[in-house]
Amino acid sequence: MTELLDARSWLITGGCGFIGSTLIYRLLKEVPGVNIRILDNLSSGSRDALSGAGPFIEKDVLSLKGRPEGLELVIGDIRNPEACIRCCSSVDVVVHLAASTGVPQSVENPRADMEANVIGTLNMLEASRRQGIKKFIFASSGAPLGDVVPPVHEDKAPRPVSPYGASKLAGEAYCSAYFRTFGVKTIALRFSNVYGHLSKNKNSVVAKFFKNALAGERIEIYGNGEQTRDFIFIEDLINAIMLSVKADIGGEVFQIATHKETTVNEIAEAIKEIVKKETGRDVNIIYSEQRPGDVKRNFADISKAKNILGFEPEHDLKSGLKKTFKYFKNSK
Repeated sequence: MTELLDARSWLITGGCGFIGSTLIYRLLKEVPGVNIRILDNLSSGSRDALSGAGPFIEKDVLSLKGRPEGLELVIGDIRNPEACIRCCSSVDVVVHLAASTGVPQSVENPRADMEANVIGTLNMLEASRRQGIKKFIFASSGAPLGDVVPPVHEDKAPRPVSPYGASKLAGEAYCSAYFRTFGVKTIALRFSNVYGHLSKNKNSVVAKFFKNALAGERIEIYGNGEQTRDFIFIEDLINAIMLSVKADIGGEVFQIATHKETTVNEIAEAIKEIVKKETGRDVNIIYSEQRPGDVKRNFADISKAKNILGFEPEHDLKSGLKKTFKYFKNSK
């Protein structure tokens, strides 16, 4: 590991969510003496995500009673600039995951989406600049590119379809500006559709399908199910974050995905088959109207991440879904 990855002090915004909690477990396991500060307003994340869901810490860790040395939860909001500045004090690395996530929410309330994703990201970047942060990792998405012919890559011109895509594009632009103007070493990672363990509070495709199937409910698909996505297992995504912190670069954008195109129908059928095999339960699939703002096709060219970061996904869809099923089954 390099000096940056050996950094002992991390701030993870949105750390009580799916990706943040998985990253925290990984750091506790692999970085001896690490200090982790979590900034989260608990609007979508939960303390429960950090209490006993992983194999590396005890169940009472984030009750904040008997927590490990150096693990701190700050209940606060990235829209508050003072809170951001305080939380960046004595920190080496910021992983900025906190956001208003998802296309439907942004269509319903574009202003709230903008305030969290644009103003909140600007607040975090400015706090990082003032506090001398060594590395700033920004969680972006494929949404800034919009409805373009896949495979998507970093050189394609962004044309967002949804307010969510527009707000994430603005975050990427501010990351570029803060590197080129102020020297903050920013990296924007365009996460594809992430799935895996610790996602029980998520309402994404894989998590929702597993929860419904295991509860004896129907799997509902919006549209005809032929829309495609690039599904990446959570541990592969965490590898990309770690590699980004390790890389001595700034001002870059990377697609983090698998370079494999999968239809929503294929995901639904795969989950239906796993649930049938493991539980004997038949799962019905139904179709509803397509949602506005949804992209029809999406998968990513990850050549840049491979060549510069050394990123290589380790899980195929079959192995990732099996691990995800075990998590949902055990979490029940």
